[in-house]
Amino acid sequence: MKLTRKQVLSRAKASDLENVRKLNCWGSRLTDISICHELPNIEVMTLSLNSISTLEPISHCHNLTELYLRKNNISSLNELYYLKQLPRLKILWLSENPCCGSDPQKYRMTVLHNLPKLQKLDNQAVTEEELSQACKEGNDFIDPLTMITNTENCQLQPDSDLNCIEGNTESENDLLNFSMEETNKIREQLGMKPLPRDKFSSPMNGNSSRRKRNNILNAVLLLLKDLDTEGLEIVQKAAGNRLHQLQKKEIQQER
Repeated sequence: MKLTRKQVLSRAKASDLENVRKLNCWGSRLTDISICHELPNIEVMTLSLNSISTLEPISHCHNLTELYLRKNNISSLNELYYLKQLPRLKILWLSENPCCGSDPQKYRMTVLHNLPKLQKLDNQAVTEEELSQACKEGNDFIDPLTMITNTENCQLQPDSDLNCIEGNTESENDLLNFSMEETNKIREQLGMKPLPRDKFSSPMNGNSSRRKRNNILNAVLLLLKDLDTEGLEIVQKAAGNRLHQLQKKEIQQER
């Protein structure tokens, strides 16, 4: 379910989105909170007991001080990377999300390592001792969009492992087959039908722009086989966010 402008104004009892300071959507079966892009002045947000999987929209709520996200579908701690852009965030309740994992200590240290300004995490006060420990034991968050962005900006060299620019016909065919196999495997995992061979084109055919696109696509597909479940989930979410950005850009251009 998507959180709409009408719902926000009704629940916050506000006349417009810029005047929304507090919002309580506890147990509203929400999956889409993209409306948060339009809540620059919100200070307290309660989104517990929903089905939210990405926190990207919240990164635009720069005045947010309290965020309640208990019992959602946030599968990767890297989603909290978006919260690093919130300078006033003091209280975060994230427990009972898949990203919390089976090691409470590791989870807490990682969150505090990246969000050291928190005063309370999961209804438990943050101590100075914990912050010092988190600096040593916590892991850095990774921007969920990093992989996609880096891949788009890269230019493969003729002597790369892919051998798709200057390679011979045999290596090109091998790469084509591998890409098709990997792509269909991913589509199967996502519940999608496999693509026929005629939907793929050799990276040496077509103009330079299409060759570059194919090279990048093949690089992404080759790297996917080395990712674990968490890594694949990050790529999936990043791709979704990127697609959303491109679609939004296309709509703006049409206008």
